[in-house]
Amino acid sequence: MKRYSKAFLAKHPHMQGKDLEITKQACEKFKDLPVTVVNYLEGTRFTPAKQAQQGSPFQYLLKPKAGGVAFVLAALGEQLDTVLDVTLVYPGARIPGFWALISGQVDKVIVDIQTRELDPALWQGDYENDPTFRQFVQNWVNTLWEDKDARIAQIRTELSTPTHG
Repeated sequence: MKRYSKAFLAKHPHMQGKDLEITKQACEKFKDLPVTVVNYLEGTRFTPAKQAQQGSPFQYLLKPKAGGVAFVLAALGEQLDTVLDVTLVYPGARIPGFWALISGQVDKVIVDIQTRELDPALWQGDYENDPTFRQFVQNWVNTLWEDKDARIAQIRTELSTPTHG
């Protein structure tokens, strides 16, 4: 899904809604196939500068964006039964850059996977036109993010606590 900035859309109003149109076409293709849908709710890589710029309420995360996941749930919800909530945790004070990851400079990455059941109510509304439903989905996403932020804190604490034995 390609997201356009408000400034870009102001200059190119014909591009409004193109991202959702492309996503809808992809979801239609996958309705009858076993697929995995990957959705990056933060929309970009975490940096402390981006976190500060957003005013993110989370210690380790950027603010999530619920629109993309709401659209996928609306298109494929009945075929989906769970969400695999994947969290990557990098030990140490700094988050490694892409080059550090692919060049073997990162000794350890923790991959935490939580299985989350889906409430059918998450795809039984109109995210774009119903403010109450939109808030329901956003609350669900924010709860996931609160849990994820707490899980990252727990993992980082466990990494920094010496084991006895």
